[in-house]
Amino acid sequence: MHDPAQPERRWATWVVLLAAAGTFALTMGTRQSMGLFLSPLNTATGLGLGQISLAFAIGQLCWGLTQPFAGALADKHGAGRVLVLGVLLVAAGIFITPYMGSTLGLTVAVGLMAAGGAGMAGPAVLMAATTRLIAEPKRGIATGIVNAGGSIGQFLIAPVAGALMLGLGWASAMQVLGLIVLLALPAALVLRGRHPPAAASAPQPVGATAAVSGALRNPNYLLLGAGFFVCGFHVAFLATHMPGVIAACGLPLQYGAWSLAMLGLFNVIGSVAIGWATGRWRMKSLLSLIYATRALAVLLFLLAPKTGTTVLVFAAVMGLTFLSTVPPTAGLVAKFFGTRNMATLFGVVMLSHQVGAFLGAWLGGQIFDATGSYDWLWYIDIVLAVGAALIHLAIREDRVQSAAPART
Repeated sequence: MHDPAQPERRWATWVVLLAAAGTFALTMGTRQSMGLFLSPLNTATGLGLGQISLAFAIGQLCWGLTQPFAGALADKHGAGRVLVLGVLLVAAGIFITPYMGSTLGLTVAVGLMAAGGAGMAGPAVLMAATTRLIAEPKRGIATGIVNAGGSIGQFLIAPVAGALMLGLGWASAMQVLGLIVLLALPAALVLRGRHPPAAASAPQPVGATAAVSGALRNPNYLLLGAGFFVCGFHVAFLATHMPGVIAACGLPLQYGAWSLAMLGLFNVIGSVAIGWATGRWRMKSLLSLIYATRALAVLLFLLAPKTGTTVLVFAAVMGLTFLSTVPPTAGLVAKFFGTRNMATLFGVVMLSHQVGAFLGAWLGGQIFDATGSYDWLWYIDIVLAVGAALIHLAIREDRVQSAAPART
């Protein structure tokens, strides 16, 4: 029998996905394009790549630190207000960056304002809002689509940033990107709201503190966080230093911009595919496969001749795995603990991701300054990826009813 409400629900689903994916596209796409500005910032400020990488690395850490708190606020007060504040901070931080001539100034603009705002309008809040508004059978593919939004943004914004740099200069190009982020503000209206209060006869939900405390005693959750640490290390190194890696190979600037674009384009394919796969295969197995693929791809890249074709093919392969860890990781958090405290609990996992991201962004600059090469960073990345592939095999996907500690 035809359900007259079905088309309306389908339409509403796509509006939610467009809002969440569009927000992620603008915030993530802009942040992931910041690696293009490292060399101009270094030339303009004379601070050295190590100091500028430190500011960017602090941004990676701040992006993670923000998310558990932003998630807790969204769980309690709704996602809309959190998203508005986050978008405004991203725009303001990027806009004022060209005026910053010191490590402290860059840390405030890029590391605290822009990165902290992107954390507030980041995966923890967006994935939780999506799972709250989308029916459970569709959550896997829905989170994959939202995750793909960040990659679509990267694919579109990185070449735009490169073109703006050539046409307007790096400083004006960065400020234009800051203004473009403001296009995400209307999405807050679609994603606003929070979980309805539990019925009087239903078990009362646990608070954020109890949920996190219980989750941190769950070995599966700890293994998931350890694996996501490796993901952060890998992603932040690529996003921050891939243009530098390509420049060190003696290739023109445009290959740096297009490598970032290729990461974004192919992560769209990877994210949607992995979102579809989460409803059909064990999520822990998918995560092991992703990390093993990364290790093999990096090893082959190190052995291959460094031509324009090689770096673009490498970027495409890395793109397939770039952020495709997010849907199965978010799916496991929801599977273990439900959706009520998901923004908070996924935010804590994202914090682990960003601790790894801090090290990936910071060590990239430090190792290059010390050795004149990124090779040792690649070696570390391979070892960590193999370790993450093994760690996820130990996760059990049995459903856990509550993140709170049992009461006696």
